[in-house]
Amino acid sequence: MDGCDSEGEAVSLLNSLQEPARRDEGFIPEIESRWYALQTRSRHEKQVRDRLAAVGMEPLLPLSRQYRQWSDRKVLTTVPLFGGYCFANFSLTESRNVLQIPGVARIVGTTRPEPIPTEEIVAFQRLACVDRTVELCDYLSEGAWVEVVQGPFMGLRGQLVRRKKHHGLVIRATLIQQAALVHIEADEVALIQ
Repeated sequence: MDGCDSEGEAVSLLNSLQEPARRDEGFIPEIESRWYALQTRSRHEKQVRDRLAAVGMEPLLPLSRQYRQWSDRKVLTTVPLFGGYCFANFSLTESRNVLQIPGVARIVGTTRPEPIPTEEIVAFQRLACVDRTVELCDYLSEGAWVEVVQGPFMGLRGQLVRRKKHHGLVIRATLIQQAALVHIEADEVALIQ
């Protein structure tokens, strides 16, 4: 601590020396913007997405198109892929503001908010941009691990599930223990060695 003019400089020097060690242990600085899963009130996912965007945060709400039977006809509707959840990109210093948004119940994590892995967010962003059938599927589905080698999902990894009429790639959201199945052709994937 020699050479420090005041106590404040000594403390900031000590903190800067300790910071790299904390990063190595999995510590995430509170000012760093990361993706988090937000649990929403029932059927408030779209409102939460819109309110997050209105306050300047980047939301992500993967959607699925489904036919719903009404009394006199079938209607194609767009519903959230993961009911009760929305994703948002923000720093932990903004968590109080996020929790005050109407419709947000909590930031998902076991003891404190946990960030979503980047690979999962990239996969869900690609799902939002492509016109393919996407449906909710069993989180613990069985299938061969593959990598997409052509098409709009090139580079994504997941499990290939064979169905009677189509094949699907299972993409998981590990933190919320849910999975999506996107319809894919068998020639678009290759087994991971």
